[in-house]
Amino acid sequence: MQMDVFCDSTSHHFLDGGETGGDLQGGDVHGSREHRGHQVLYVPLLWGAAVLTGTGGKRDEELILPINSSLSGTLSQDELHAKTSVAVSNSFESDRIWLNDKEEDINNPRLQNCLREIRARLQAREPDSPLLAGKVHICSANNFPTAAGLASSAAGYACLVFALGQVFGVADTELSSIARVGSGSACRSVYGGFVSWEMGARPDGQDSIAVQVAPASHWPEMHVLILVVNSGRKAVSSTTGMETTVQTSTLIGHRASVVVPRRMEEMKAAITARDFETFGRLTIQDSNQFHAVCLDTYPPITYLNDTSRAVIDLCTRYNKHAGKIKAAYTFDAGPNAVIYALAADVPEILSLVAHYFPSEGNDFFRGRSTSTPAPLADSIAAAIPVPQRPGALQYVLHTAVGEGPQVLDEKASLLSSSGFPL
Repeated sequence: MQMDVFCDSTSHHFLDGGETGGDLQGGDVHGSREHRGHQVLYVPLLWGAAVLTGTGGKRDEELILPINSSLSGTLSQDELHAKTSVAVSNSFESDRIWLNDKEEDINNPRLQNCLREIRARLQAREPDSPLLAGKVHICSANNFPTAAGLASSAAGYACLVFALGQVFGVADTELSSIARVGSGSACRSVYGGFVSWEMGARPDGQDSIAVQVAPASHWPEMHVLILVVNSGRKAVSSTTGMETTVQTSTLIGHRASVVVPRRMEEMKAAITARDFETFGRLTIQDSNQFHAVCLDTYPPITYLNDTSRAVIDLCTRYNKHAGKIKAAYTFDAGPNAVIYALAADVPEILSLVAHYFPSEGNDFFRGRSTSTPAPLADSIAAAIPVPQRPGALQYVLHTAVGEGPQVLDEKASLLSSSGFPL
């Protein structure tokens, strides 16, 4: 027998720390717990880790424990999402996983970490559960670039762990720590709204968990524009890069111990007060410092390219002309830009992007804004005398901060009733 549960969620990070509701019901299905299927739709704040403040390294690579706390925002599932279906059955010969229609190696160490932790939680609670004797089939798909600096791993592991939690009856209060051992940033992505990842102090990592700072409904005017410079695979993964940074950078220690803790408190206060000026300044400053630390790494790590730097320059000039921060940029471990903006300012910022990064593509603007923006005001164009860069951006996606996982209809399942990909 099988039960299908689908969920949606999203997440995007403002302060990134280390990668770079109610108890879930487990009940019986017609008196049997032998074979269950659950599907989770998770949509990350596009970036799985768009940093507001706190991007850093790890103090323990095996447990994925960060050297500092971090803060992120979960994105609306309406625009970006990962979807995962999980089935458990004694009839399956082995654990298996399919990602975007291709079977992947189930023995991936981080994937095994999540499976081990989920089963251990069930065994501690119900040592005789028949689910422990079953094998799992996992099928996952997402609609955003993988390994392009858009938090695909955070989205994927958060979605996976939430789905497994549904199948094995693991309480949602335990899911953050389990998701962390798959992908550090994923621990934040199991919640919606604005979420902090508290670094914790225990050697076993049990206090290194995510805590919701505020739900998306607290600041509904917060929107996000994702400027995709390159949707391909990164030359240096965030995990590998941050390992090298922790080992060689002379700046990372000061950032982790002094700068980030202060910014975390300032950012939480800014979100609580809905103070976009402070929010934007902290987001920009933390992004700049993160990439400065990357350059301080030996050999240096350069995630930004010429287009990324042009976006930084454009946002800086635009904010100066406006006399306040309207476009708060942040870059994770990749060249793609995430711009936080209040809803009222989005149309003008889209006009700004269309003017300085013109494109002839029919689907250049995606998500909540798909039509060609109005021409940029002459006064703004005159105040920002920088060259246009035709074709430099692949596309722009307009989304917003959103809520966490939601159960979907079983018709969205990626697995058939027999537990294999459709």
